[in-house]
Amino acid sequence: MTAPPKRPSTQEGFFWKTKTLEEMSNAEWESLCDGCARCCLEKLEDEDTGKIYFTHVSCKLLDSGLCACKDYPNRSDKVPDCVRLTPENVRTLNWLPPSCGYKLVAEGRDLYWWHPLISGDPNTVHEAGVSVRGRVQGTEDEIPDEDLEDHIVQWPALLPKRARLKKRPKA
Repeated sequence: MTAPPKRPSTQEGFFWKTKTLEEMSNAEWESLCDGCARCCLEKLEDEDTGKIYFTHVSCKLLDSGLCACKDYPNRSDKVPDCVRLTPENVRTLNWLPPSCGYKLVAEGRDLYWWHPLISGDPNTVHEAGVSVRGRVQGTEDEIPDEDLEDHIVQWPALLPKRARLKKRPKA
């Protein structure tokens, strides 16, 4: 049985299709982030299976309304276990959400309609229901590690139906 033919990309010619992750400028690299902040949620890993469980508890530096780090330049100093994404690790990290722009580009896939590089609007990630806005129930400073199991949620590993559409829905 042969695989179905690959759909032609409507994004050919854009920098994320013409450059490798390593060839991108810092600005290009940073622009791959869609602003969903799902990677800023606390995660648990089953030691036996390696399965990742997302919670609705965020990093203490996340402004969950803006879906942005409160101190991005100094995040590694203030949160030592903050993982800086690199061309090398986005190819291997098992906890990046399926919608992550870095992950999609690393896999040679197209960005979704709601990604700011496609829509031209940083708010479409919220409009599509992909971001953590309105879904964070507390921060790592407010919820003890031993209680994280009580805060496991499924949605960060899933993509809302409207986000999976091929183009922006009509209002």
